[in-house]
Amino acid sequence: MVPAVSHIDASGLRAGAAASKHALFARARAALGRVRSAQEAAFFVPGRIEVLGKHTDYAGGRSLLCAAEQGFCLAAAARRDRRVTVVNADTGDRAAFELVPDLQPVIGHWSSYPAAVLRRVARNFPEAATGAALAFASDLPPASGMSSSSAFMVAVFLAVATLNELDRTEGYRSAIAQATDLADYLGTVENGRTFGALAGDAGVGTFGGSEDHTAILCCRASTLSQYRFAPVHFEREVPMPAGHVFAVAFSGLLAEKTGAALATYNRASRAAARVLQIWRAASGRRVSTLESAVVEAGGAADAIRAVIAASDDAEFGADLLRKRFDQFVLESRTLVPGAGDALRDGDLGRFGALVDRSQQAVEDWLGNQVPETAWLAREGRRLGAVAASAFGAGFGGSVWALVAAGRSDDFIRAWRAAYERAYPEAASRAVFVETAAGPAAFRLT
Repeated sequence: MVPAVSHIDASGLRAGAAASKHALFARARAALGRVRSAQEAAFFVPGRIEVLGKHTDYAGGRSLLCAAEQGFCLAAAARRDRRVTVVNADTGDRAAFELVPDLQPVIGHWSSYPAAVLRRVARNFPEAATGAALAFASDLPPASGMSSSSAFMVAVFLAVATLNELDRTEGYRSAIAQATDLADYLGTVENGRTFGALAGDAGVGTFGGSEDHTAILCCRASTLSQYRFAPVHFEREVPMPAGHVFAVAFSGLLAEKTGAALATYNRASRAAARVLQIWRAASGRRVSTLESAVVEAGGAADAIRAVIAASDDAEFGADLLRKRFDQFVLESRTLVPGAGDALRDGDLGRFGALVDRSQQAVEDWLGNQVPETAWLAREGRRLGAVAASAFGAGFGGSVWALVAAGRSDDFIRAWRAAYERAYPEAASRAVFVETAAGPAAFRLT
């Protein structure tokens, strides 16, 4: 289901990151208490860095991705009933569920994420009758834009699927043959869509895609991976620039996908869907994604722009829809492949310039930035980062900066100090971390 490693130190994590995971796994196992079983499992599930690919995946576009070295360490033990308990080893927060298809989540609460997974597992795989005791510890900042919610859901699925041996069932084998299939499926668990014969449900209410799940399950240490989506399709890998790491600044403004933030997060997705709807109605073509619409329109996209201009959309308006479309086309068809080429060629100057264009486009056209994330990207560049960009859903969240490994500590100190001066309230909640391109999720044997 996911790769197994015999020891954390052999996982592809750098030495310091691996050492911290030993402590996290120890806390997770301790939180299980006296629960022991003949069936036990332990997983590391990382967050991710979206290098480029802002709001492209659900529209069939491209992203350039890597797994982070921060993530969830989860310990699991099978139960003799259908009950699933989940405990946060760091806070002591607990939740309990039944592995049943009519499970109702508490909307806006962290428990809605495992609840969505368990409900979908029970609906799609009726053979799943083994409950589980789950405990986790994490060094991934929550609601930071580093995909903590998706990583949490993936971790819960991997544990429950392993204890129930879902990969031996006919339903699983017929739908999920490789890691990219699993990433696609888990994307639908989150957004509620159907995956092949595996029927969808409410999900967690987000209209996102499977970029996060792909990075979490498919990326490799020391490399950046380019994928196209809807469905997931691997395009290429390029090396992480030698001697460089990502400094990541969580702005202190939560990038939540629950509660009041949900409608804001989904608006960009709905705008892309509206452009596709308008093109379908005007052209009579039944294309499935915005990317395939651009391809069928000859790649130049002018025909789609003309249709948008002639539209009279009451909710979004033609100007907003054109900006949303232009941001998608630029990001997916120019910036992602161009950045990959620059990294392949070792041209970090060109890479930085392309990332700058991406950041400017989301500020001007997508409109998902807050002043704090836009400032962090500009300040990262001013302090000497090769490139810097906000990433993830936006409306808060994090910014990455590519810096030389030997000066990352000094860079982060200067970045943090400048942020404290510019935005003292947000900076009091901010978290700054360093990560290399890490390994995908793995099971610890």
